[in-house]
Amino acid sequence: MARYTGPSCRLCRREGVKLFLKGERCFGPKCAIERRNLPPGQPGTGRPPRQRFSNYAQQLREKQKLRRTYGVMERQFRRYFEMAERQSGRTGEIVLQMLEMRLDNVFFRMGFATSRKQARQLVSHGHVEVNGRRAKSPSQILAVGDSVGVRENSRNLSVVQTALEINAQRPIQSWVEVNPGEMSGRVTCLPGPQSSDVAIQEQLIVEYYSR
Repeated sequence: MARYTGPSCRLCRREGVKLFLKGERCFGPKCAIERRNLPPGQPGTGRPPRQRFSNYAQQLREKQKLRRTYGVMERQFRRYFEMAERQSGRTGEIVLQMLEMRLDNVFFRMGFATSRKQARQLVSHGHVEVNGRRAKSPSQILAVGDSVGVRENSRNLSVVQTALEINAQRPIQSWVEVNPGEMSGRVTCLPGPQSSDVAIQEQLIVEYYSR
């Protein structure tokens, strides 16, 4: 399956906001947005500010921002949008909800990984279980009541232990509950429209795909 393998910080600089792609680094002084909030490919500081975008460019950037935050490719993102269109409710909010309910994101939200990318890798390598059964699909959409945890044989992994230490001081999302001692958690309700780390104008994404 296709995936982006380039520098993560380049994506944040392109969008001009933190997408929280590199875990702990994003909260420290080494964050690319803190050090050099300039578009990639344009070295130096004596440049004019970021250009003003057309309506189409604003819609495109908003779509790219959301897609890159959750680490999904274009074809998969388009499929989420088409699925959301067939449901009743606000399409943009449903897309956000589906992205938040992905297994890799839920595992990250519970504090068992420092980034979605790391969570994706742990799921793919078989270190995660859903409802007591081994899961290997990061894109699995969970439902309210599903339990997620680290498999018993994987609980001593250094990356998981480090993630728990780092995330211990950070608040957990209100729509999940976590038991750090058991390294497990549960989805208690559907996430709200404000659950995303990045401010998203979902209506612009709807307009982009409605052209």
